[in-house]
Amino acid sequence: MDIQGLIFDFGGVIWNMRWDACHALEKEHGLPRGAVFQTLYRTETWRAIERGRGDRQAWLDEAHRALEERAGGPLPRLHEVWRERQHLLSENVALIRALRPPYRTAVLSNADISLRARIERDLAIHDLFDAIICSAEVGLAKPDLAIYRLAADQLALPVDACLFVDDYEPNIQAAEDAGMRAVLYRVDHGHRLKDQLAQLGVTSQED
Repeated sequence: MDIQGLIFDFGGVIWNMRWDACHALEKEHGLPRGAVFQTLYRTETWRAIERGRGDRQAWLDEAHRALEERAGGPLPRLHEVWRERQHLLSENVALIRALRPPYRTAVLSNADISLRARIERDLAIHDLFDAIICSAEVGLAKPDLAIYRLAADQLALPVDACLFVDDYEPNIQAAEDAGMRAVLYRVDHGHRLKDQLAQLGVTSQED
């Protein structure tokens, strides 16, 4: 079936996670590489938060304490500093805008409950999407196959008419297992999403 729906991860595809800034903070404060990310996103507390359970601020506080334990002393709120250095991937935002219509588009993100407000109010890019599927709102998270099927349903499309873009290989594999085509996109590896989509026949009317 021809591709009719495009489903994008948020962090890493629409939002530049700035891994370079993250690693610079770790180096500056004598932390092992990966510590900032791991203390925030590789915990049981996060696995609850991304499914809509637990308190967001308590999760952030716990992550900060864990980072200080790794450092062996007090630290600035490095997770917040890292977030402040992140920004939209303007090239990809412009691409998504150019692809509408004819393609239907959605965000599918493992995220805490604040994601929708960020997209709608802080970033004001909600007009780019026919659906926003936030894991904390629906109680499911990638790589659960059910969340990919839910995203297709919200676009009113069969799964095999959808293409999914993510920056994490297990999520790509799960999308394919659910019946979607999928693209691994890594801005930090120099990938160009426009070229990757064009290879699959997805182009804007301007091209």
